[in-house]
Amino acid sequence: MIAVIVALVLAGAMLLALLAGRISRGGGISEFLVGGRSFPAWLIYFLAVGEVYSIGAMIGFPSGVYAEGASSAVWFMGYILLAYALGYFLAPLVWRAGHRYDAMTIPELFGRHFGSRALEVVAALTMLVALIPWGQYQFIGLRTVLGAMDLRLTPVQCVAAAGVLGFLYVAVSGVRSPAFVSVLKDTLMVLGVAAVGIAAVMKAGGVERVTGAHAVPVDSVTIHGSRLTYTLTTIVFQAVVFYLAFGAAYIFPARSEAAVKSSTVWMPLYMLMFPFLVLASYWALHAKPDLKDPNTVFLTAAREVLPEWLVGLVAAGAALSGVLVLAVTALNVSGVVTRTLMRGARTDVQRRASTLVVAGFIVVAALLTLYAAALMLTVLNLTYMLLAQLVPAWIALLWSRRTSAAGAACGMAAGVAVAIVLYVRHTEFWGVNPGLVSMGINAAVLVVWTRVRPGAVREPVALPSDPSGPSDPAPLTPEKAAG
Repeated sequence: MIAVIVALVLAGAMLLALLAGRISRGGGISEFLVGGRSFPAWLIYFLAVGEVYSIGAMIGFPSGVYAEGASSAVWFMGYILLAYALGYFLAPLVWRAGHRYDAMTIPELFGRHFGSRALEVVAALTMLVALIPWGQYQFIGLRTVLGAMDLRLTPVQCVAAAGVLGFLYVAVSGVRSPAFVSVLKDTLMVLGVAAVGIAAVMKAGGVERVTGAHAVPVDSVTIHGSRLTYTLTTIVFQAVVFYLAFGAAYIFPARSEAAVKSSTVWMPLYMLMFPFLVLASYWALHAKPDLKDPNTVFLTAAREVLPEWLVGLVAAGAALSGVLVLAVTALNVSGVVTRTLMRGARTDVQRRASTLVVAGFIVVAALLTLYAAALMLTVLNLTYMLLAQLVPAWIALLWSRRTSAAGAACGMAAGVAVAIVLYVRHTEFWGVNPGLVSMGINAAVLVVWTRVRPGAVREPVALPSDPSGPSDPAPLTPEKAAG
């Protein structure tokens, strides 16, 4: 029954995707990547929430709580809450930058603002390296969901099925499909998470029996020493990175700055589901203490406390979460490749190439999932460490007038190299998040280079020369931006 319900929900989601394809205004590259910059506030809201509350919220978050205790819960919830506060101010500026330079991707935006092809390419390569583990992150969760449905599928078949679904959602209408399907996904996800948390408490006989001292080991509810330092620095680090790295994929499609800002106001309401995820995780910690794979903890709890038909809805919500974020990520990668590495190609060629790049990205991420699987939150950390290297250039674009493009490119490359070394060697700095260290080195290179050899004077996006002027200036062409 679980498999049947999941199949029906996924089929319904595909119908929504096809509907989104029918209302698309043509098949150009702008429509495919950024929806023609026409999304209203409510659609940006669901697209953004679909990106934030991915399969990591339903599968990765409980696995972190189960395997690592309270620190995972605190930094995961803390960085999202702080990101919302920052996003209210940063997200409209991100949209303004994309609109001013008529850019569809972050590398394209950097290249036009700084007038540097080298920086554009370095930023593109940085994003490609960073988004591959993010795709892997979704696949790990999808494999967990499909493997829990008793379909007797091998890991290869699970990953292949997830990849096909992700490709189809993008291929039919680009970014519009994930946006429309997110409405269905969010409904299933919130109701499913609440159902599991409430049922776990009822099965245990009350909240005290789930969260009391006798039920949860002390190590799972306390943070101290270097772990506390790591938690606090990770909250700040990932909150800043979120809107200045992940954000553009769902901010650029908005129709205006006002639509972006209003879409961020209600997003914190989704945080209400996290207490239910914690309850489900702590129930499993007491009732199922010997799980071999922590990534399965949430679905294991669901199968123990819910009727089979409701487990099917929970699994469907989790599967849709992973598929949609995988689709948006693949779309983001295709935009980086076609708009930067294939710059100069005709728009119809870029549109066709985008679909091929989506397929190629999904295949690479799937292979990594099969042969280099890891705890989901570990993969999430790697993604953030790499995407963080975009932040110094973003800050310069928004607020600096004389930043050196060469310094930004070299700082970014140095930051990526340091991030990879620190991740592979598991280097620690008294508990400080290593991503913050690598981003600091990036920023230092940028600042020193700019002080020694300042770049040309450019108008910062957040500091217009005429404050009384319109907030939404006419987009600049690539030729005007370079000049």
